[in-house]
Amino acid sequence: MFFQKDYAKPGPGVRPDEPEKTGWNRFAEILTIECGSLIKLNLLFLLSCVPVVTIPAALYAMHIVVRRMVCDETVDCFYHYKQAFRGNWKKAYAAFFAVVLPLVVAACGMMTYLRFAVGNPMFFLPFMFCSTIFLIALLSSMYFYAFLSTGKTVREALRPAIVLGIGRPARALLAALSTYGLTFAALMVFPISLIYFLLIGFTAPCLLANFFIRTVLKQYASI
Repeated sequence: MFFQKDYAKPGPGVRPDEPEKTGWNRFAEILTIECGSLIKLNLLFLLSCVPVVTIPAALYAMHIVVRRMVCDETVDCFYHYKQAFRGNWKKAYAAFFAVVLPLVVAACGMMTYLRFAVGNPMFFLPFMFCSTIFLIALLSSMYFYAFLSTGKTVREALRPAIVLGIGRPARALLAALSTYGLTFAALMVFPISLIYFLLIGFTAPCLLANFFIRTVLKQYASI
């Protein structure tokens, strides 16, 4: 059935010796297999965000479940989401503020110094500094939640996330465009995109972002 999976039953027409798909073929395969779970996960995420104060825990839980999909691990949507949501809420809040605070502070600094730079070009220096911090924080955040899903603490995940954000920015940039670009595009056509937001508006961008960084994580998982 649509909302149930039998993980012990082999898929029809799939040979055991068939090589693993790569690239967009692999993404299409994940999307096909996990379509039902993505919809359920999106609904769970939206319901979990209703109290507003639970948004950090909801974001963390969504990333944990999506990461399991990308890593081809068994996914029981309700169980794994509830486990991550309830069991790691302290970690989720710490991770949320570790990502949001640098982005907000750097963005405010960018806007402030850019306004001052109109009258005094010397303010372009602190503007460029804030811009650099914002970019590093944005790219690093794409790897950050992925490292958290491996069991690392917030402190343990920060260092490798920053290292990869600086050292491997291309994949992180694609992930950021997937996360924020798709959401922004959907917001521009709201309320036409209402059904999209209700069904896969948050889980699909999250899946695509995790898909882009998966190969980097495999290579540097021990960082």
